[in-house]
Amino acid sequence: QVCKRKCSEVQRCTPCKQPRCAFAAPDGGLENGGVGGGGGEAASNSETDSSPCCLNHYDDCQARSSDAADHLSINHLPSSILLKVLSHLTVKERCLCASLVCKYWRDLCLDFQFWKQIDLSGLQQVNDDLLVKIASRRQNVTEINISDCRGVHDHGVSSLASHCPGLQKYTAYRCKQLGDMSLSALATHCPLLVKVHVGNQDKLTDEALKKLGEHCSELKDIHLGQCYSITDEGMVALARGCRKLQRLYLQENKLVTDRSVRAVAEHCPELQFVGFMGCPVTSQGVIHLTALRNLNVLDLRHISELNNETVMEVVRKCRNLSSLNLCLNWSINDRCVEIIAKEGRSLKELYLVSCKITDHALIAIGQYSSTIETVDAGWCKDITDQGATQIAQSSKSLRYLGLMRCDKVNEETVERLVVQYPHIVFSTVMQDCKRTLERAYQMGWSPNTSNTS
Repeated sequence: QVCKRKCSEVQRCTPCKQPRCAFAAPDGGLENGGVGGGGGEAASNSETDSSPCCLNHYDDCQARSSDAADHLSINHLPSSILLKVLSHLTVKERCLCASLVCKYWRDLCLDFQFWKQIDLSGLQQVNDDLLVKIASRRQNVTEINISDCRGVHDHGVSSLASHCPGLQKYTAYRCKQLGDMSLSALATHCPLLVKVHVGNQDKLTDEALKKLGEHCSELKDIHLGQCYSITDEGMVALARGCRKLQRLYLQENKLVTDRSVRAVAEHCPELQFVGFMGCPVTSQGVIHLTALRNLNVLDLRHISELNNETVMEVVRKCRNLSSLNLCLNWSINDRCVEIIAKEGRSLKELYLVSCKITDHALIAIGQYSSTIETVDAGWCKDITDQGATQIAQSSKSLRYLGLMRCDKVNEETVERLVVQYPHIVFSTVMQDCKRTLERAYQMGWSPNTSNTS
């Protein structure tokens, strides 16, 4: 439609049909003209009469086409198409580049659809004044990301919250200057919040979590990793008020214990993703997760008091579990992995970095599991060539095997396995280096052109 409309400005020209012998040769005769003077002169006279008119008409057509083309520009496109083009730019590109082209583009860049989801992450120019302006002019914001914005403080976020009651997703990683005031304002003014990611905020306390539990019953996804002042009191209040939670992630929250695990297991039955990496929880708390029938992803990295029996029971009861991360748990042994391979009917990913396993664990995975596609056994010092070879031979589902710093696995063995089982990615120091070099060669890198100085 665009081309049809724009081309209508160019007037159609009647084609200038010329005889086959229309073009004169440099010597004044006809280039492909008649043989003999008479025919040549007749043709020449005929062309002398008709040619100037046709040429003038052709020149007029060309001139009109050129004039019309000069008037055509990207601004003649419908605004809907221009908005679609501008939607592929980042907020920074739209504000600092596209909006400065002309007034029309500035107005397009202020269109409401660009200010529903706002990603300001990493922009150090962002401050409270900018958030206040966004809040006062664009009250239809549904999603905002201010991660790593060091110039934003509680006042700016509170102003945004008071003007944007429809806000649904809020992300503010590593904003250490923010505290309870901002998150409490969001909870009070934005009851439709479904996602809150506020990892690595030292000033955040239980008071903010109580506000979320009190006002945000629709909350489904929360990330509180490395918020060191949060305790069981806040987690219990959050779990009781936000019963629709589906994703909960904590990391190194040193004041969160088994009481919090029990609370979320009892009050949030819809949980699908649970992570307690590095938290001081024990098997007595983790065992309560067996009540979560919809549990799909479980991250139990670096749990100091986690026994094999608890892990095996969780795998038995949580039939939908597809990803299990047990890295940095020295208590996990071959017997536990064997039961996981037998009972984990939906399991696709198993991470065992730095666990106390041997070749028998890998052999059991290859022998008993028909679903596991990813196994990472990096830094397991007792893994040898035998385990790597047998799991590759026997497993029909395996697609990735991590062997980083498994020093008893020879590179020659891995090279052979790479050739024999091309559908499996083997991760070792040497293999990763080779893949990096291959990518570099594909991008045009050559050792002859590298800077060796």
